[in-house]
Amino acid sequence: MSGLAKRIIPCLDVKNGETVKGTNFNNLKSAGDPVELGKLYSEEGADELVFLDITASVEGRKTFADMVSRVAAEINIPFTVGGGINELADVDILLNAGADKVSINSAALLHPELINEISNHYGSQVCVCAIDARYDTDGWHCYMKGGRERSERNLFEWAKEVADRGAGEILFTSMDHDGVKQGFANEALAILADTINIPIIASGGAGNMQHFKDVFTMGKADAALAASVFHFGEIAIPTLKQYLTREGINVRPSY
Repeated sequence: MSGLAKRIIPCLDVKNGETVKGTNFNNLKSAGDPVELGKLYSEEGADELVFLDITASVEGRKTFADMVSRVAAEINIPFTVGGGINELADVDILLNAGADKVSINSAALLHPELINEISNHYGSQVCVCAIDARYDTDGWHCYMKGGRERSERNLFEWAKEVADRGAGEILFTSMDHDGVKQGFANEALAILADTINIPIIASGGAGNMQHFKDVFTMGKADAALAASVFHFGEIAIPTLKQYLTREGINVRPSY
């Protein structure tokens, strides 16, 4: 085991104050209170958390700072917040409420200079650029507004630009793999890892513990993010970390 420890990151998609989970970005069902779930994952040994207000960008709302404050009061691990962040003032609100990092997606595609502004103002470690992409007939393309709208950006070209502009990490979700539980998009992830010099968080496809091992070995990811397998009790974080350690993957121990 060598190199930096691989991170396990539960993701909580929040809509109207509750955690929801769907398949391929559709058919959402409730998964519980985001603050309570966040606290549980923190206690179980998650390395970080991500909270995404999944309808903020499409509805033109701001992510709720009050939920962020409640989360910050309950957990002692870093967490990232995304959704509806369009300018530095939005970042200010979320960091002041207790978030450690912010995730931008649609706003970055529409106004790439926002990446530079956030990393220059707060440091690159605060800026996580989320990329939702799908493999179309003409290759991997990036999507905006919760996967509703295709952009003309190619995944790999956009990821390189994101890194060049100063983002600290990329959170890549394969829309084809999201919620399907058949494994991560390891081929695309490995290409990203080989061509970009910032950490890659893999998202979309976790269904069993082997998938986490594969994303760290075949996909070369720095962190693996998952939702439903954690929310619905299919995989416990301590059990997952014990398994990965046995398989020779360097992870921080659960508490």
